[in-house]
Amino acid sequence: MKRTILIIHPGALGDVLLAVPAIKSLSQRFPRHEVVLIAAAAVSRLLLECGVISDWLPLEGQACLRLFSKTSSVSRELYSCVNRCDRAVAWMEDKDGALGSFFQEFGVARVQIQSPFSTELRTRHQSDRLLETLGEAEGDTLPERTIQVPPHLLRWGKGYLDALNISSEQSLVLVHPGSGSVHKRLEPRRMASLIERLWQEGMYPLILEGPADQDAVAHALHAVRSPPPVLRALDLSQLAGVCAQVSLYIGHDSGVTHLSALLGVPTIAIFGPTDHLRWAPQGNHVTILQGSPCICESWAIVKMCEEKPCLQVPIEKILLASGLATASNANPRYST
Repeated sequence: MKRTILIIHPGALGDVLLAVPAIKSLSQRFPRHEVVLIAAAAVSRLLLECGVISDWLPLEGQACLRLFSKTSSVSRELYSCVNRCDRAVAWMEDKDGALGSFFQEFGVARVQIQSPFSTELRTRHQSDRLLETLGEAEGDTLPERTIQVPPHLLRWGKGYLDALNISSEQSLVLVHPGSGSVHKRLEPRRMASLIERLWQEGMYPLILEGPADQDAVAHALHAVRSPPPVLRALDLSQLAGVCAQVSLYIGHDSGVTHLSALLGVPTIAIFGPTDHLRWAPQGNHVTILQGSPCICESWAIVKMCEEKPCLQVPIEKILLASGLATASNANPRYST
């Protein structure tokens, strides 16, 4: 069996997707190894299907408890992986040393445990900080920052839209009103106005509703005279297949926005109180929009800020970016 490179990332969807360039860098440097990711199941499964990793173990399952608790036994799956491990990378803190002790017990030759939030790191963007933990210097040749959707996910996404009688021949715009925090979203009236204007400009908006987006979607659509289709209960891999069918994605600072950008979909990312120079998706196909620069000095102040001038992005500015991005009326990476 092949030797392994083991990666541990405990972050949410967007955090893990920001690590893809670093994961691809490890794959390129160790082409004869299997790259095994321990992270949330949904994003790990997607990265496996897209060929970014070789295998994965669920961070939230029983299989990996021994990594963080000396009282737990080593599962068969974890033993198989770590017993062949030549290098372990953990993007997290190890305050009690339990994780380091675990790898030492198995004789892993090279272990790197460092949080991407470490004050020792010099680079600013989160993707670059993850690369920095691997010893990648600024100016080094970096791996491609997008990934391809495999054919079976393309078929899955198209089948989902076909079942709703939505043709991918139209200028489809996937709009995600939600985000991880209400303080990172456009106000509902502004989002409703955007959706109305997309209709008027000849585009076909689709609304994405994730598990925690019910209120954001309901409030936005309440003021829309002709509500567009709402896409619900999508598996993350299925969502990737749907994203590949659209001409444009519009969203906030969220994991889904990072997914869209990673898939090479023309993406408009609306940022407010969070630092886009640190957290925004990267690429020539990504447009970052923001209102006035945020002057709140802490997240506590952000929560108390009612006006949110940083999120008052003019609708005309979003429409201008939308028109430029959809000029070809298709996602150029997946058109046939």
